[in-house]
Amino acid sequence: MIKKISLLVLVFFLIWKTFSQNNFNVTFLVHTKNLSDSLQVFISGNNSSLGNWNPSKIPLTKINDSTWGKTFSFKRETSLEYKFTLGSWNTEALNNDGTAPPNHSLIVINDTTIEFSISKWKHSEQSKTLGQITGTVKYYRNFSSQGIKPRDIVIWLPPNYKKEKTKRYPVLYMHDGENIFDPNTSTFGIDWGLDETADSLIKAKKIQDIIIVGIYNTVNRSAEYAETDTGRLYMKFIVNKLKPFIDKNYRTKPDKINTATGGSSLGGLISFMLVWEYPNIFSKAACISPAFYIENIDYLDNVKDYNGLKKNIKIYMDIGSVGLEQKLQPGIDSMIQLLKQKNLLVGKDLMFYKDKNAQHSEYYWGKRSWRFLEFLFPKN
Repeated sequence: MIKKISLLVLVFFLIWKTFSQNNFNVTFLVHTKNLSDSLQVFISGNNSSLGNWNPSKIPLTKINDSTWGKTFSFKRETSLEYKFTLGSWNTEALNNDGTAPPNHSLIVINDTTIEFSISKWKHSEQSKTLGQITGTVKYYRNFSSQGIKPRDIVIWLPPNYKKEKTKRYPVLYMHDGENIFDPNTSTFGIDWGLDETADSLIKAKKIQDIIIVGIYNTVNRSAEYAETDTGRLYMKFIVNKLKPFIDKNYRTKPDKINTATGGSSLGGLISFMLVWEYPNIFSKAACISPAFYIENIDYLDNVKDYNGLKKNIKIYMDIGSVGLEQKLQPGIDSMIQLLKQKNLLVGKDLMFYKDKNAQHSEYYWGKRSWRFLEFLFPKN
């Protein structure tokens, strides 16, 4: 009897110890061959211990000629997203077919070792870049405005823009413009493929012919895409300088009904801010994985405190379910409820979609971009 009690005590102690432990060790091992002695393998991810996505901050230790590794300690239930590089995003690890993978993900619940076998790295003879730009694009370099940093602008024109000389088009203004068309300029080597998606939907007559304006970000992205003085200067730049420039130089439909904006994460937040605070300029917004309420960001009160007439706007929102997406979900849930209270109708003024397997990355945003294009720019 005493032995049985002792055994039960031991079992309960081990269970208690497992669930009460606050930190766990995660070891990453990378097996890769044929790297020169001058090269170093790095891990980069969404946690300060992983360098906050700096591709050259956290080196792994060389264990032997083909193995690199490092052990980290994380709090229980920490949600990780990460990739491996040789020191820059131009040298990130690739899939065996030479394409760039989405972020790896892990929720820390115990001590674990994760092993990767990597045979190809970007910008090697074996690598290839997924996709290319489909259609006609125009670039404007170092587009400047008072109070914010200059940035590049890329404009995508619909298939028949050159042929139909008198036709005018709705315009979609997208933030993080370097990530939407071209994998060679995209931050992590994977673009949204928004050019291919829009081109296909237009040719299938599922959406209107539209012009897409990609606005590159800068090193001040976090401030520009939020409720800050810099963010308000960024919005004024779009409203007072960029949009008039586009309307003057391209055959647009400049009214608010035909003017939309979109973006992901903080880009989703600033898209919502533009349509909410400038409803006389923008009537539509695509808020992809939007950061409405997380850490020091809270735009919910701005909507809650609004007591005016119903805004004539259309809002599309979506979210994934993996990693950071889980932390963004409560803010989206609250925003949807607030918009309903402000008389926006689900299905008409407001649409929400949840992708159960999606991470917080360009790969997944691009996969579901057709949804907001069809909602904001229906053919009929």
